[in-house]
Amino acid sequence: MRRCDAALVTAFGVLGKRWNGMILAVIGQRSLGFAELRRGIGAISDSMLSERLGDLTALGLVARDVDPGPPVAVTYRLTPAGCSVIPVLDQLGDWARDHLDVQH
Repeated sequence: MRRCDAALVTAFGVLGKRWNGMILAVIGQRSLGFAELRRGIGAISDSMLSERLGDLTALGLVARDVDPGPPVAVTYRLTPAGCSVIPVLDQLGDWARDHLDVQH
């Protein structure tokens, strides 16, 4: 019997957490402010988005940049580690379109 290795378990622990994959995919397009990011994702609450951004930042996948302004502006962008997951997310999306009933 084939068993999952620790790396795959860890990857699904991050990407399988609700909203994380979508946040990475949306930020992968360009640096975004909080409100732009929330609009790009859809039904996520502000508190959940803030929590997930903190998690992804702590993992080193997202960077938070602060422009002291005035006014103060905060943007989020992918780090090199975060950018490296985008091709994986693209492949996963292709697989879902080919094999699952994806609602547009």
